Amino acid sequence: MTLELELANLHEPLLRFAQMQLRNDAMAEDVVSDTYLAILEKPDNFEGRSSLRTYATGILKFKIIDVMRKRGREVQLEPLDEQGMDDTLDALFQADGHWQVAPQAWQQPEKALEQSQFFDQLQICIDRLPPKVGRVFMMREWLERDTDDICDALGITANHCGVMLYRARMQLRECLDLTWFQGQR
Repeated sequence: MTLELELANLHEPLLRFAQMQLRNDAMAEDVVSDTYLAILEKPDNFEGRSSLRTYATGILKFKIIDVMRKRGREVQLEPLDEQGMDDTLDALFQADGHWQVAPQAWQQPEKALEQSQFFDQLQICIDRLPPKVGRVFMMREWLERDTDDICDALGITANHCGVMLYRARMQLRECLDLTWFQGQR
């Protein structure tokens, strides 16, 4: 399969990632196109040490950061409606705060991190996060923005940001435990 065809197959996940961060369809299309150009202009830079999706997402991440820097602090979020997520997370715990079913210890996490399939599954789990929570998580963990920047950009408090990050991490842990690590036992 040619590099161009492989990139075409990645269009939807890359576009979803960009839309989650930028909240502007035209800008998202632009950064995805810029990502394709960067890859196609220097195809020898892709050495195959990771999946093409992981490589393209890494380039896309920096393209998004560039756009966000240019836009400054214009990003606005619609009001948050997280009641359904609260109910889902509450169901994981007993009334005394202990787990209903304790998460399993992950076996050989270093080995899993070395496998490119893990990152593909991680992306699937991230795509399942509610958009607002996923956006905060991606800004913090993938775009490496600090909490103050996230709060300023999204108009939320540091406490709310912390709650959203906690929820994202809990949901990702549960998703990965069910879809990836369960098979590792």
